[in-house]
This record gives sequence, structure tokens and C-alpha cells, in this order.
Amino acid sequence: MLASRLTKKYQTTIPKEIRTLLNLHANDQVRFEIVDNQVIISKIEPFDMTFHKALNGTLREWDSKEDDKAYRDL
Repeated sequence: MLASRLTKKYQTTIPKEIRTLLNLHANDQVRFEIVDNQVIISKIEPFDMTFHKALNGTLREWDSKEDDKAYRDL
């Protein structure tokens, strides 16, 4: 079992074994999920805005009046 102590500001250090397992580094973000009264911690992968903007330009094949009509009721 791994343990860590809370500071007066309710902060804690994530044990090295967990940081290694999740490949955590300074300034990474983590997510906390509560499942059946237990907390699951996982790494949040960074959102690459440049990649998503570039990807947006490749999705034009479904941008037509015909597609709008075909999928209007979805």
C-alpha cells in the first residue's frame, strides 16, 4: 500500500511509484473519479489545439447540402 500525508492546505505528494506508472511530470494534470466510494486518479492527456485545427480542415467531405439533408433528423 502507498500512502501520503495531507498538508494544512490539503495538498499531498503523489508517491513516486504512481508518478512512474502514470508517467506524470511537473505541470501535468490529473483527473479524480469517484467510483463506489473509491477514488481513481488518472493522467489527463494534453489537448493539442494545433492538431485539432489541422484535422478540422480534412473533414470537409461531409460538409454539403446533401449531407445536411440526409442527416437533418439525427
